[in-house]
Amino acid sequence: MSFKNKVVIITGASSGIGAAAAKMFSDEGAHVVMVGRNETSLSAVAKQCPSSLVIRADVTNDDDARRVINETIKKFGQIDVLVNNAGMTIDNGGLLGSDMMQAYDSIMSINIRAVVHLTTLAAPHLIKTKGNIVNISSTAGMVAINSPGMISYCVSKAALDHFTVCAAVELGLHGVRVNGVNPGPVKTGFIDNAKISVSWDDASRMTLLNRVSDPEEIADLIMFLASDRAKGITGSKYVTDNGMLIKRS
Repeated sequence: MSFKNKVVIITGASSGIGAAAAKMFSDEGAHVVMVGRNETSLSAVAKQCPSSLVIRADVTNDDDARRVINETIKKFGQIDVLVNNAGMTIDNGGLLGSDMMQAYDSIMSINIRAVVHLTTLAAPHLIKTKGNIVNISSTAGMVAINSPGMISYCVSKAALDHFTVCAAVELGLHGVRVNGVNPGPVKTGFIDNAKISVSWDDASRMTLLNRVSDPEEIADLIMFLASDRAKGITGSKYVTDNGMLIKRS
């Protein structure tokens, strides 16, 4: 899957799935625009990506989002792929907790609003290149996680799944494909960052295959959907969860 001279924007590129995708796209010849809030981590990943542009930005900030697109066009003159990967959760007390609305606003801001905004900004450029978008969602958007503190995360990912389809309907008329990836548990900093009291061994036991995915597995799927090999695929969501959704106790 050659991406030679293609320009790929990846949000949340400083670690996990985003970092793995940045390396893989770079290995296939892409100019990778790496977006994230941790400049040190971004720079470390960028060392493995020969033709990259590091943009320290908070995608929930409208000015930062506009700057991502403007700096990309200034540097490379085009956008071929947008990977909306940045996301987060907070394990709060849920509907009966003390900070439900604060958590809800924070999570929805990055997991869906930022995606809508970046897609809006990137769309005119993607139409010119007949490019495509890959949104990184979660199986949490398809089934409720049995933890009260995860309600906002589940709702945000369900919204992202439907936005993916709606965006595919609108942008498909202009030759732009939009697809989603819905991972189950992946070995990233997600658990630690969210302060969730679950271990990776616990997560493995929730799956049919008794394993947790590596970020590179998700990056492989992202690259397939972004490539010409998937030229007939749009408005789809691809589950890669080691059988978690179909596991029965």
